[in-house]
Amino acid sequence: QDYKGQKLAEQIFQGIILVSAVIGFVYGFITEQFGWTVYIFMAGVALSCLLTLPPWPMYRRNPLKWLPVQESGTDDKKPADRKPKR
Repeated sequence: QDYKGQKLAEQIFQGIILVSAVIGFVYGFITEQFGWTVYIFMAGVALSCLLTLPPWPMYRRNPLKWLPVQESGTDDKKPADRKPKR
């Protein structure tokens, strides 16, 4: 995932959790059953995990551009060619 994809996944996750918690609380309050509140919230958690944990293509739309590898000249020298430290 790229940085924008991570932000999108976090927003989706938080939105689903919030909506499912509110719906679960309201439904549980109306029916006076705390169990329904927990079931609806857990369904929201499962749905948000299904939508945000796998690397879906919508999270990989902006790939990072890495710098090219630069060769350094110090790796080619033998240990005997180096000057001793004083």
